[in-house]
Amino acid sequence: MADWMMFVGTYTRSGGSKGIYVYRMDGQSGSMTQVHVEEGISNPSFLAIHPNQKYLYAVAEVSESSGVPGGAIVSYAIDVSSGKLTRLNQQSTGGPGPCHVAIDATGKFAIVANYSGGSICVLPINEDGSLDSSSQFIQHRGGTKVNPQRQEKAHAHSVTISPDNRFAVVADLGMDQVRVYELDLNAGKLNYVESSSFTAAPGAGPRHFEFHPNGRYAYGINELGCTVTAYKYAAATGKLTEINTRSTLPKNWDGSNTTADVHVTSDGRFVYGSNRGHNTLAIFRIRETDGGIETAGEQSTGGKTPRNFAIHPEGKYLYAANQDSDSIIQFELNSATGDLVPVGREIRCPMPVCLKFMPLG
Repeated sequence: MADWMMFVGTYTRSGGSKGIYVYRMDGQSGSMTQVHVEEGISNPSFLAIHPNQKYLYAVAEVSESSGVPGGAIVSYAIDVSSGKLTRLNQQSTGGPGPCHVAIDATGKFAIVANYSGGSICVLPINEDGSLDSSSQFIQHRGGTKVNPQRQEKAHAHSVTISPDNRFAVVADLGMDQVRVYELDLNAGKLNYVESSSFTAAPGAGPRHFEFHPNGRYAYGINELGCTVTAYKYAAATGKLTEINTRSTLPKNWDGSNTTADVHVTSDGRFVYGSNRGHNTLAIFRIRETDGGIETAGEQSTGGKTPRNFAIHPEGKYLYAANQDSDSIIQFELNSATGDLVPVGREIRCPMPVCLKFMPLG
């Protein structure tokens, strides 16, 4: 197995984190060695790597940047030999609290979700990896108010590009909607496809979303409802249809909890969702017959508030980022059962909230 780089986005707001942390991963053992820390960015809470693996993009989850209202997104060049990041430029995301960014498969556009502002922003990517100013800004409006504190208005929480690069799926927690947009790569714009979009259960709070490797199914995690929904996905139209929904929590749990991240294994057999409060990863088996999910177990993340986690692309390891205990815990993933086994390795990192892998060589 080749070595890899792991880029870690963090929250700097507490003063403990300095920015983006870069680790070199040993391909055999999965052990990590810190090789770089990129300072000078506030709250780089979500990262994305360009398809050519030369550039990295990080949101700055703030309400004002460089004296301009709204958050920002910063572009970096990646030195693959050292892991060092070189800042290229910064652009406004047009709204406060950017929390997620996706790069389309051609590498021509970055699409950002602004949580606090309830909006999305499309930014062209130049040939040198730098960002151009926004080519489109879309404001979501209205909240279901089922949860008065969290759904008082729209809160766009993530952007996921379809496997064929034709659609962008935006989960909006405040609106209880999973909205489908058609990508217009010529104009650098998104066109809303209402007939293909999905309205979640009232108060569910859709947050993150990921496609199955076969492109026929998808899985979304609902932050407020503490559930994972399995969807049938029609590639021709982008339409999402619910297959089934399962709780991320055991039946006897009565404490406070919100969910955060969701990921599917590369073989398409299991899906995992993170619980903040219960501090576990919920494990679901994916039915081969129709893509639906069945509860298969749970695993403690060995820390507090697992906002984000990542399955290594080669499928052997899973890493859970525990935001409030400043740790990333490594697990061995059993591809037959979906079980996660702690390997006894803890990576100390201040307020980790996003993990991204890039192969070396």
